Amino acid sequence: MLCSLPSLAASRCDLQAPTALADVGPVQLAYQSIGRETDPALVLVMGLGGQLIDWPDEVLLGLCRQGFRVIRFDNRDVGLSAWRQEVPKVSLTYGVLRHRLGLPVSAPYGLRDMARDTLALMARLQVPRFHVLGVSMGGMIAQHMADLAPERVRSLTLIMTSSSALGLPGPSAALLKLLAQREAGSREVAIERQVELLAALSSPQVEVDREQLRRQAATAYDRAFNPEGVKRQILAVLAEPSRVELLERLHLPTLVVHGTADPLLPVMHGVHVAAHVRGSELRLIPGLAHRFQEAFKEPLLAAVLPYLRSQRREALARL
Repeated sequence: MLCSLPSLAASRCDLQAPTALADVGPVQLAYQSIGRETDPALVLVMGLGGQLIDWPDEVLLGLCRQGFRVIRFDNRDVGLSAWRQEVPKVSLTYGVLRHRLGLPVSAPYGLRDMARDTLALMARLQVPRFHVLGVSMGGMIAQHMADLAPERVRSLTLIMTSSSALGLPGPSAALLKLLAQREAGSREVAIERQVELLAALSSPQVEVDREQLRRQAATAYDRAFNPEGVKRQILAVLAEPSRVELLERLHLPTLVVHGTADPLLPVMHGVHVAAHVRGSELRLIPGLAHRFQEAFKEPLLAAVLPYLRSQRREALARL
């Protein structure tokens, strides 16, 4: 159910809370609020091409049951979020080529613009301060949020993400090709391509269930399919400069979680982020790749929940 009300907080930990729309500058973001409005807010920022439905139920329930109001949303250019103005067409092939040659990449918007989207969403929801958990590209956006509004971000949890610094190890050419292959002539082709990508992002320690991936890809496709939008997100990532100086400016509680088997952002990306955020904590999860897989949900929650629980207690103690 899609509503246009400014705020719709669900009863406690109700994952069927309605999806609402919020105007935030040039875009309209689709979001869902789970938990009591009086609880400390935790905003979840999804990665490249991901929709709000891609957050696993176990993760949402685990976070909400810690006493958080969990807010998840569709980033601009994915899911049910929409533009309020015309957006230019882009050439992903040209952008990828320039990136491989070490040349500057042009993008219609940057990750800092996406961070402003999220800050504007929280302002629309009248949440002055909040915790932020970002995964992959969402972790990069979260870094910008903390830099733009340090007085509003209580804590950062950065999962499977990067500093975008030069010299860090990159993914294979085959994985990059899968990631950039966004056009599809039919629903079936789009779903199969997504299955291939999800399989490539999976841990080598866990057998891939392709039927489960196919169901997941079909659900996402049927909710929303916007290949042009994901191309723009990719260009935003490729155009991003190193955030090392930004990370060194941050002075807030930060947890960095990364997998040792990540094929897209190898483990040194997470190590590098933690090394440049003063006082941050680093948790490495053996075998975790670049997806929320069933076998790693428990280790992920074991890394994240105690940290967020402690941050929630400290925030309440300061009230």
